[in-house]
Amino acid sequence: MKYTALLALSILLLFLNSAQCSKILIVFPIAAPSHYILGNALARGLAEAGHDVTMVSPFEEKNPPKKGKYRDVVLTGFLDERNDASKRPNFFQMAETSPFFFLFFMNSVGNEYTRKMFAHPNFQALLKSDEQFDVVILEQFINDAHKVLAYHYKTPLILFSTIGPNAWVNNLVGNPSPPSYVPDVFLSYDSHMDFKQRVVNWLFTVAAELNRHLIFFPAQNKILKEYFPDAPDLSELNYNASLVLLNSHESVNDAVPHVPNMIDIGGYHVNPPKELPKDLKQFMDNATEGVIYFSLGSNIQPSQMSESMRKAILGPLGKLKQKVLWKWDEDTLPGKPDNVKISKWFPQQDILAHPNIKLFITHGGLLSTTETIYHGVPILAFPLLGDQKMNAARAEMNGYCITMQFSELTEEKVTDALNKLLNNPQYRENVKRRSRLMHDRPVKPMDLAVYWTEFVIRHKGAPHLKVAGVDLPWYKYLLLDVISFVILVIIGCSLILRVIVRKIFCSRKKTADKLKQN
Repeated sequence: MKYTALLALSILLLFLNSAQCSKILIVFPIAAPSHYILGNALARGLAEAGHDVTMVSPFEEKNPPKKGKYRDVVLTGFLDERNDASKRPNFFQMAETSPFFFLFFMNSVGNEYTRKMFAHPNFQALLKSDEQFDVVILEQFINDAHKVLAYHYKTPLILFSTIGPNAWVNNLVGNPSPPSYVPDVFLSYDSHMDFKQRVVNWLFTVAAELNRHLIFFPAQNKILKEYFPDAPDLSELNYNASLVLLNSHESVNDAVPHVPNMIDIGGYHVNPPKELPKDLKQFMDNATEGVIYFSLGSNIQPSQMSESMRKAILGPLGKLKQKVLWKWDEDTLPGKPDNVKISKWFPQQDILAHPNIKLFITHGGLLSTTETIYHGVPILAFPLLGDQKMNAARAEMNGYCITMQFSELTEEKVTDALNKLLNNPQYRENVKRRSRLMHDRPVKPMDLAVYWTEFVIRHKGAPHLKVAGVDLPWYKYLLLDVISFVILVIIGCSLILRVIVRKIFCSRKKTADKLKQN
């Protein structure tokens, strides 16, 4: 009898555990390691929470989580195209390009990725299978037509923003984003803009919205209809998101408005530090004066920088007492000083966690900025494009960064910046203050991501979280109809008043003329 009861209890617990398991489709189609790091961390976290996760991306997980279920649908060939040296742009040459150019450049990139994923045989095989999901999590990154997947699987849609709240997601959930203090991600402004910057930001905001609605969305809708001819129009699918997970936090990003279905989970991808490889550990442990870590991320090839840029950096680095780790994409670095160690890959998070790290030289990517705040390391930023310039401007405003443009580098300027960052304790104190803010949270960001994903599944899309503004056409949202009505009323009243005044004036004039005649 005792064993029967134990067996029944075990079966009941197994049933309850399986009942909590949901099937989750996660789509991160961009062939960029920084994007995949975020998607993979989210997928692993959900799998380890006991869910059945399917991850669509150009990458393959070599060490899948032991808990839950995890599988990859690999967009083969995407990485080969990305790594083709003949097709890789030189971002150093693009650094001074007008941000208005990037509107149209991103259109092209987005349309290409959207069509390629829809057409990929591995993805088509998934679509044609009988498999069903409980929720779709989609990276929102110039791929709006992919929102049709929630319609296809008849599930709630969760969007993931790799760069926090921005113009690509704000309008989709009715989130206010005043251009008076919220700069666009392509501009190198912080939230305290002067008059000229606010003019540029407003013009860019208008241009970006016109581009999205008149050029990009129609192109995305055309691609959508090619593969899902019976699906609703993108103008309907675009505003069906139940939740937006934001790779942001107030310790890193500016404080801006959030509607109820926007959730900050920035920092969720940062892992507890692991033991460094033996040679790297010895290098850092023996650096009595400290270590400087230099990385321009996963998308920029540092070997593409000009000789003058390279010399302007290497000269000052070679004169320092500190050792330097430089993530370099080739086997040799011309003019490399003895205190500089190069490698094509470094465990960035583990290096930033080492007590001997003194400074991080970075391109200003959001992942790098988040990780340096998490570990409390000041930065020297060389931003090139995208959100990097805004991230660097924000970091400089918050007092833990000095920003320099590659086009303006000289040995004197780099030397001066390095000396300030290494010798002025204020930079480290400011970033440590930010680090404490990031760590002082009631719930771990990964637990928050898991909770809200399960919440959306439990409550069938959680429609109660949506604000009414998302259902309003743009002219109603901006109250242009009300403003027009008020202006017409004022004009109408003015005209009526003018007619009345003229009649009174004419009547009095006629009376006066009659009195004169008499």
